[in-house]
Amino acid sequence: MDSRTGTRTAPAPTVGFDLDMTLIDSRPGIHAVYVALAAETGVTIDADLAVSRLGPPLQQEIAEWFPAERVDAMVERYRALYPTYAIESSLPLPGARDAIQAVREAGGRTLVVTAKNEPHAKLHLSYLGIDPDAVVGGLWAEGKAEALRAHGATVYVGDHLGDIRGAEAAGALSVAVATGPYTPEGLRAAGADVVLTDLTDFRPWWEAYVKDLRG
Repeated sequence: MDSRTGTRTAPAPTVGFDLDMTLIDSRPGIHAVYVALAAETGVTIDADLAVSRLGPPLQQEIAEWFPAERVDAMVERYRALYPTYAIESSLPLPGARDAIQAVREAGGRTLVVTAKNEPHAKLHLSYLGIDPDAVVGGLWAEGKAEALRAHGATVYVGDHLGDIRGAEAAGALSVAVATGPYTPEGLRAAGADVVLTDLTDFRPWWEAYVKDLRG
């Protein structure tokens, strides 16, 4: 209720965010994990190539370097190495903390939905002092719609074409940031409703969006 006018103010929507290359640059840490895994197993892994295509589930990338019968074991080993090598070397992307704060200031809720396993996603966020209202891991592309719908998210922010598909599947507005592997033009061509250079552009877009929602 707006005390000045006596009218009800529409609540701000819940906003979902992807993690890797949307809120955080996890490439240095993930690169270090792959280097450690290669050294431990004696298997050649092109860590530079691996971190250039973040987004899909870990199993998909591990399968590029190990035979099918070893994938599950190597995923488990990668995850065991991850906290040692990946957390402290990963950094927040410009505007990440402010984007979360902007939603909160407008009375909205924030949700991180990522393909990364949930414990590691929470470690990253805790270490970097990024505090969303909820975190859901282990979901990719259209599968992200499950969490977005469950939490009532009507906006989803991500850097990957899979994030655009997840937003579409949830009936949410797709906001794409060009901080991952795709250009702004590529994100628009894939169907993003809004394209931002990075999250430093989120607050002005968000404030205008909320103002329009509230009339």
